[in-house]
Amino acid sequence: MITVVLVIHLLISLALVGTILLQRSEGGALGIGGGGGGLVSGRAAGNLLTRATAILATAFFVTSLVLAIMANQRSSAPSIVDGVAPAATAPAATGPAEPAAPAAPTGPAAPIAK
Repeated sequence: MITVVLVIHLLISLALVGTILLQRSEGGALGIGGGGGGLVSGRAAGNLLTRATAILATAFFVTSLVLAIMANQRSSAPSIVDGVAPAATAPAATGPAEPAAPAAPTGPAAPIAK
């Protein structure tokens, strides 16, 4: 079953890429596409491509969710979070740890001869 949904998902993704590439470019920032009449021109064709893109995008989203749910149900391994053992508790300290005593001073340094 997962193979069938995966094949449908791949076909939808290819159709989605094709419909996006057929649409007319509005910006022309790169200087490619959108010029002249082209294969698909006119307002009706633009509406058709926009509607087809929306339908294919919705189908792509739905098949993605179905594949994720099927993969989750198929997985027999438990979650990593479920396998984490509770941390061992350290023995309770009676109070804050005391800092180590500073080292004893060594005395004044010898004067520097000039």
